[in-house]
Amino acid sequence: KRLPYDSSFIREALKHTITLNYGDVTDIAPDTKLTMHNAGHILGSSIAHFHVGDGLYNVAFTGDFKYERTRLFDPAVNSFPRLETLVTEATYGGANSVQPSRKEAENHLLKVVKETTSRGGKVIIPAFAVGRSQEVMIVLEEAIRKKALDEVPVYLDGMIYEATAIHTTYPEYLNNELRDLIFHRGINPFLAECFVQVENAKQRAEIIDGPPAVILATSGMLNGGPVMEYLKGLGPDERNTLVIVGYQAEGTLGRRVQKGWKEVPLPVEGKTQTIKINMEVVTVDGFSGHSDRNQLMEYVRRIYPKPGRVLTNHGDEGNCLDLASSIYKRYRIPTMAPMNLETIRLV
Repeated sequence: KRLPYDSSFIREALKHTITLNYGDVTDIAPDTKLTMHNAGHILGSSIAHFHVGDGLYNVAFTGDFKYERTRLFDPAVNSFPRLETLVTEATYGGANSVQPSRKEAENHLLKVVKETTSRGGKVIIPAFAVGRSQEVMIVLEEAIRKKALDEVPVYLDGMIYEATAIHTTYPEYLNNELRDLIFHRGINPFLAECFVQVENAKQRAEIIDGPPAVILATSGMLNGGPVMEYLKGLGPDERNTLVIVGYQAEGTLGRRVQKGWKEVPLPVEGKTQTIKINMEVVTVDGFSGHSDRNQLMEYVRRIYPKPGRVLTNHGDEGNCLDLASSIYKRYRIPTMAPMNLETIRLV
């Protein structure tokens, strides 16, 4: 199968990219100014605030955002000079889409790691290279440093190591606590000795056959990447544990395993082979980079100034409608959940 593009296309696209700092006001058209604000989702994620005309209209697009202080970032910005319309995500906008607290999630993760390694098993954590991987790394590093967790190697496979290096290159985008740890206390959790970069297939085979360990590997939904090798090698052993810390989309292998499938088809040397999943499968909620239902509602409640209208998007139809209805009922702000291709006139 031919790839739709290669790295040369990416390099060409970067030539047409202009980077902006948070808070910089930039003219993007004769009558439109753009300002980016911290969204708290992943490194560099931004809420885009548009100032249209000479004070005629102001609209903010949240994109993916997290209205909670995390191990990496401060909460999403919720104060703007002016605001007539807010366009907000609704990934977890459903009435029952409430996540455990970050502390509960961390304690759950550490409990699973302790139980697995104590019985001689290994922990596989499928994760995307940016975001959840670094959150989990900080939790594990702190637990090992403070002796709350036995010293076990934490292997980083896929693009996780490279993505983590980018976080250390731009510390100004991290929260104050993490910056203080790095610059004033001389502790960079990302450079801890417990983290080991995986560089080749031979090393993966040694890890699979080796002593207890934690393995962070891409991809987050088990739809490719080095995590597949670990699933093949470690899945049949009931001493091991697969820890799911991110969203698993319907139709992905990750969702099937999460649902309890005990046999899954995997490609092995060009052929499809059925792999038994005897390992324990645990879902640890609370590490999401998206705001849950309570955080979405609280964001709208505390946003300044209060918008005259709210539009919900980036969510299942039911979640968008549910969130829109709840915002209107609780805050009496006119709210809509536009359909795909629907046009909304703002002015």
